[in-house]
Amino acid sequence: MKFMLKKILNQSIITSIILITSEINVQAVTPNKTYNPIPLTLGKEIKDQLSKSDIPTGEGGFARDYIVNLTADDLIEIEVKSETFDTIVALLSPKGITIEQNDDVGEGVTNSLIFARIPKTGNYTIRVRSFGNESVEGNFTLRMTRLRREQ
Repeated sequence: MKFMLKKILNQSIITSIILITSEINVQAVTPNKTYNPIPLTLGKEIKDQLSKSDIPTGEGGFARDYIVNLTADDLIEIEVKSETFDTIVALLSPKGITIEQNDDVGEGVTNSLIFARIPKTGNYTIRVRSFGNESVEGNFTLRMTRLRREQ
């Protein structure tokens, strides 16, 4: 009798496991595209486009990232212009920390401009996005220049 009861309990447990696992809906997940910032050349103006296929900001919009190698004590100017959307540009350290960010150059102007001194040699990220939480798409130009000190 003890043996029969044990056998019935084991079958009951196995049946329960089969029922539970048959209820689980497994879906294959397609991985997101790999994060690859676009290489940026100092002094060269880039004409590009912000689109919904760029990096989601988590605030409703999208951002496009560029990577550039900079040297400690470099003085740089980063300018972003667009006639389509209100730009924001950010300079991120090699660790991803925002060093500088700018929304509008001046009152009534929606282009962005940053002047910065680079604290340490490394690969820095320039992030271009639109202002606000709307998913705005459009053309823009980005230019980064190394400034020279007066002698």
